[in-house]
Amino acid sequence: MQTDIPLIPDLGRNDRRVLGLLFRHRALTQSGLVEQTQLTQQSVSRILARLGETGLVGTGGRVSAEGRRGYPSTALSLRPEHGFSLGIAVLAGRVSLVISDFSGSTRAQKGLSLNPVGVSRTLDAVDEALDELCGSVGYARSQLTGIGIAVSGSFIAGGGFNTPTYLEEWAGIDVERLFADRFGVIALADNDGNAAAVAESQFGVGRWADSFAYLYISAGVGGGVILDGEPWRGRHGNAGEFAGGLPPHIFPFPNLELLRQLVVREGEAFDTVDAMVQGFNADWPAIEEWIARVKDSLSIIASNATAILDVDAIVLGGQMPTELAHRVIPHIELFDQKRRSVPRPVARIVPAEASGEVAAIGASLLPLKRLFFGAE
Repeated sequence: MQTDIPLIPDLGRNDRRVLGLLFRHRALTQSGLVEQTQLTQQSVSRILARLGETGLVGTGGRVSAEGRRGYPSTALSLRPEHGFSLGIAVLAGRVSLVISDFSGSTRAQKGLSLNPVGVSRTLDAVDEALDELCGSVGYARSQLTGIGIAVSGSFIAGGGFNTPTYLEEWAGIDVERLFADRFGVIALADNDGNAAAVAESQFGVGRWADSFAYLYISAGVGGGVILDGEPWRGRHGNAGEFAGGLPPHIFPFPNLELLRQLVVREGEAFDTVDAMVQGFNADWPAIEEWIARVKDSLSIIASNATAILDVDAIVLGGQMPTELAHRVIPHIELFDQKRRSVPRPVARIVPAEASGEVAAIGASLLPLKRLFFGAE
């Protein structure tokens, strides 16, 4: 990488539009960018020349435009070697790290077992692990553009997170300032449901559904909302807290902690949800009881999400195994009055398609989207 080229250049609105399209579609021709942006050919050409000079965009192979005659056109894409971002998910008993290159592709992942997950201990462990991760993929730390942090919990007035009890040290603190001061780059924090929804939008269901509700099902239940390809966080950042609509002490939260308790009662030894997910067995008899207990809760959540948001899909994600999602989906009912015997269009209920440490992957995309691909 040339040292005289700024890592984060000044970008105008149309520069960001072009970069955002290349980020979402992975590769496009110049004519495709003209069609998508509704800018003139000359404007797009000037933008691409400028982005090429700053090292953000490069050319690849030649592709034929579908349904058009003529010579193949050159494909344009983001240059992955321009820089990288670090995604961090602060979870129960562990911290997950992901390095994503400038194109958004995951280049390296690492899990850190920390119990308890203290703030100072996490900062030190991440600092040490970053050198190892950079070395494994050939990046220098100077190429770090930003850090995204996903934390379990909801945003509270005045800043910070209202975290679960197992993340007591993280409650109410300025997470972004902590990481920005330690690493000297922009740091953006979001809850784990929103971050996972961002990952699903880029690498999963978002490839065919522009709008979806993402249920982040793990030890608890959270989620995120993607509308027209972009996260919708609501006034306080807590949109997607789907379980908040369940009457307390009437409908059980449809989380994996309940399944763990049922499985343990049958003789399986799992101390944490993480351990249970790693050893998941679709033949456990406890699964049927879990489905019987949570199907009404999931039906209420899914019905509210599709009725209020009118999305393409309801996604069962987080730490939920795909086999478990397939088992429970047929039992989820979408309530509909069917006025005049005509059903209204409803969302598809599907398992998540993005794989890996989705909260950390989504967190790694947050600084890239803020610095390069989002609105000014």
